[in-house]
Amino acid sequence: MNKVYPSAAAALEGLTFDGMTVMAGGFGLCGIPENLIIALRDSGAKDLTAISNNAGVDDFGLGLLLQTRQIKKMVSSYVGENATFERQYLDGDLELEFNPQGTLAERIRAGGAGIPGFYTKTGVGTLIAEGKEHKVFAGETYIMETGLKSDLSIVKAWKADKEGNLIFRKTARNFNPMMATAGKMTVVEVEELVEIGQLDADHIHTPGIFVDRIVQGTFEKRIEQRTVREA
Repeated sequence: MNKVYPSAAAALEGLTFDGMTVMAGGFGLCGIPENLIIALRDSGAKDLTAISNNAGVDDFGLGLLLQTRQIKKMVSSYVGENATFERQYLDGDLELEFNPQGTLAERIRAGGAGIPGFYTKTGVGTLIAEGKEHKVFAGETYIMETGLKSDLSIVKAWKADKEGNLIFRKTARNFNPMMATAGKMTVVEVEELVEIGQLDADHIHTPGIFVDRIVQGTFEKRIEQRTVREA
C-alpha cells in the first residue's frame, strides 16, 4: 500500500468532516505540522475539536484555524500566545478544556494505548478536579482522567521511510509520537523521506503501523518568541 501523497491537501483528502476531533502535534511552534494545518484550513471543515498543547499564534499554526473560526473547542495546556484565542474564548465563541501539561500528554498516550482512564494526583483540590471521580490510594487522593483519541492526528516528523516509520528530532519529539498512536487516521508530514530499509531500526521512534499517510513538506519553522543578545 502506497502511503506517500504528493501534497498536504491530497494527504487529507477524504479524511476531514465537520465536527471531527483533530490532534495536532508540536510544542509552541516547534514540531508543528505546518503544511497539514494549512490544508485542514483549506478543507473548510468546521466545528472542530482540536487537541493540542498550544493554540499557535495569531497568524501561524492552529491560529490560522482560529482566524477562520473552524475550531469550536480546544483541549490544551498552554494558550497564552494567541490574542484571537483569547478574544473568542472571552466572547463565549470558543470552548476550552484546560489540562495540566503532563496530564494532557498522558491522556493522549493512554488513548493510543487503549487505556480508557487513569488516576493522577495532579489537579486534586483545584478547579481541574471538579466533577471528576476521586479515589484514595495508600492514603492519597487521586482524580480520574480519561484517555484521548482523535478522528485525525496530524503529526510532524524529521525523517520517515515510505512505510511510515518515523524519527523525530530533538524538541520536536514532544506530543507528536503519542498523537501518532491515538488517531483513527494519522497523517504525517516530514522533512526527509527515504526508502524502506534505510532507517536504523534502533533509531525509529514511531513504527509505521501507526501511520496511514505521509507527505514531504517544506517548512518555515517560525520562532515563537525570538530573543537575541543586544549588540
